[in-house]
Amino acid sequence: MPLYEIEHITPLSSSQKDALARSITQIHSHLFTTPSLFVNVRFTDTASHDVYVGGKKKSANRILAHVRPGGGRSVDDFNTLCARITESWDLIILGRDAKGDRGRDRELRAVFILGTIVAGSEAGFALPAAGEDRKWLRENVGNFEQRAEAGDGEFGDLVEEMRRREDLKELL
Repeated sequence: MPLYEIEHITPLSSSQKDALARSITQIHSHLFTTPSLFVNVRFTDTASHDVYVGGKKKSANRILAHVRPGGGRSVDDFNTLCARITESWDLIILGRDAKGDRGRDRELRAVFILGTIVAGSEAGFALPAAGEDRKWLRENVGNFEQRAEAGDGEFGDLVEEMRRREDLKELL
């Protein structure tokens, strides 16, 4: 459902990308009751891109989060999302908490939450409106289970996640 675009100028290892993608997925899915299967994360090395801030060329790491607007999600919810993502970056990429010298080329300069997803489909399912995830999951759980039973590993993982997570198990 959401698409996180991580634009980085600092080289990231595969393990750093894996850890950051897992962390962002966990943060988003628990903050907004979204199954992990539907959280998308893409990394783009932008070290050779020309980016300008304030009319001046500026190289920086940033994350753009395309989300579904509305549904009771407040500015405070999205600010919490930004703070948690920044904390994860600091721990995974910098190897320490947000205090201390970050190093200009390694710090996460910006997290932008963009309410740009108004409709779409993923894995053959129309996306629910923001705030209607629980209803949508309840209505589609039978389809998820059928796909899992047919051998679709992603949906097997989804059904298992719904069984494990306290905020999702009641929807089964």
